[in-house]
Amino acid sequence: MDSIVALAKRRGFIFQSSEIYGGLNGFFDYGPLGSELKKNIRDCWWNDMVRRRDDIVGIETSIIMHPKVWEASGHVAGFSDPLVDCKVSKQRYRADQLFFAPVVVTGADGVAQTAGYVSALESENTAGELQAAAESFKRKKALQGTLAPVVVKDFTEATPEQIALIPSPATGNPGDLTPPRAFNMMFQTNVGAMTDASSVAYLRPETAQGMFVDFKNVVDTGRVKLPFGIAQIGKSFRNEITPRNFIFRSREFEQMEMEYFIHEDADWSQCHQEWIEWCRQWLISVGLPESKLTLYAHKKEKLAFYSKGTTDIMFEYPFGVQELWGIAARGNYDLGQHATASGKPQEIFDEATKKKFVPHVIEPAVGVDRILLAVLCAGYAEEDVTDDKGNVEKRTVLRLSPRIAPVKVAVLPLLKNKEQLVGRARDLYKKLQRRYAVFYDDGGNIGKRYRRQDEIGTPWCVTIDFDTIEKPGDTFTLRERDSMAQRRITEAELFALLEERVY
Repeated sequence: MDSIVALAKRRGFIFQSSEIYGGLNGFFDYGPLGSELKKNIRDCWWNDMVRRRDDIVGIETSIIMHPKVWEASGHVAGFSDPLVDCKVSKQRYRADQLFFAPVVVTGADGVAQTAGYVSALESENTAGELQAAAESFKRKKALQGTLAPVVVKDFTEATPEQIALIPSPATGNPGDLTPPRAFNMMFQTNVGAMTDASSVAYLRPETAQGMFVDFKNVVDTGRVKLPFGIAQIGKSFRNEITPRNFIFRSREFEQMEMEYFIHEDADWSQCHQEWIEWCRQWLISVGLPESKLTLYAHKKEKLAFYSKGTTDIMFEYPFGVQELWGIAARGNYDLGQHATASGKPQEIFDEATKKKFVPHVIEPAVGVDRILLAVLCAGYAEEDVTDDKGNVEKRTVLRLSPRIAPVKVAVLPLLKNKEQLVGRARDLYKKLQRRYAVFYDDGGNIGKRYRRQDEIGTPWCVTIDFDTIEKPGDTFTLRERDSMAQRRITEAELFALLEERVY
């Protein structure tokens, strides 16, 4: 993970926001390559989700909406994380990211007793850290007997009696942690000249509610019929207690969400499964390996009362398997809530039954930043390569899908002081520039130029060499990033290749 973060900074993918002032935790800026990569992810999603489907339309809603929207949706009262404070260090933790385990020792008499507790913050190896802490606890206390394997729980499961005995990760002392309490994660602001209760508004914590609020507008103007979807890409804001793992969990992020409305009598389970598979296949299409994707179905007892089912597509990041894309079956809860709160019916007329009803919805929601981090993690590799002279060197490469790679083709004249080579290279570069993000590079030897493009994920390099200008056919040397194989190719063949692979 450290190598990926270093590459992201070194090559201009991602910077810490306000870095010259020490940065601001949970906020990031995207550099020239990062902004291009992010745009490509958005464009691929929009093209596949909206433009290439007949049943989905797109909208764009405002970041700040009427505060009653968030009251109706339940965010004002219930959009919170459980917060735990260390009373001594003043550090704060999310209760569901703070783990503990009892230290259970079985004595010679065969009786198992709890000698104390150990704690650890969420990590790639939380259970291992807790087991090591339990063994250390046993040694320090000089306890005799057999130590049982730790049973890991998060702090939300701790009883009041256990809370008093669980040590703080900051101090190591029991009794320093407070019981969990609700912490609302919405950013509050004020609209207008006055700063009082009447001007309070919120930065949206999700893009979904904008689509629900505009549901009737879309139905009345969009010529849509059930089943149909409304899609949106936009910024959301959550005042996370503990932003972590680079851009995985931040306070400002971008979402791609779609609300797919179905008949109240439709088979929601089948529709739900179809969207889970659609989302999984889309992730594979932008370069994520199928082997790193798994499904996690939320347990019924953990679901919201209105939810029929939620399944997360999980990705194996270097810091552990984490949620990437959530697909939820939300029933008609959201439209029903806004109908009640606004007094405006959110029904649709069914021509077959001649009845009005409130549609149900399937909601696939994913973060652009999490996908971007996933493709960086999946594509990053360091490998030893041998050159023509038998020398071994290390190559850093980003194996990004051509669909999302920030640079599609690098155009490289073999020599920068040979006018015929430079002129032909510039001509090809300008033609490619009309349709694709391309890069022109004439600095340094050709091997180093290849390595620079490997490191930023460019799928192809085209070298304009002496065969181009001296031999018939007007061909170039095409070098492929992943295999490093080279072959001759014409301009027409190059454009045909890009047309097929970049879509």
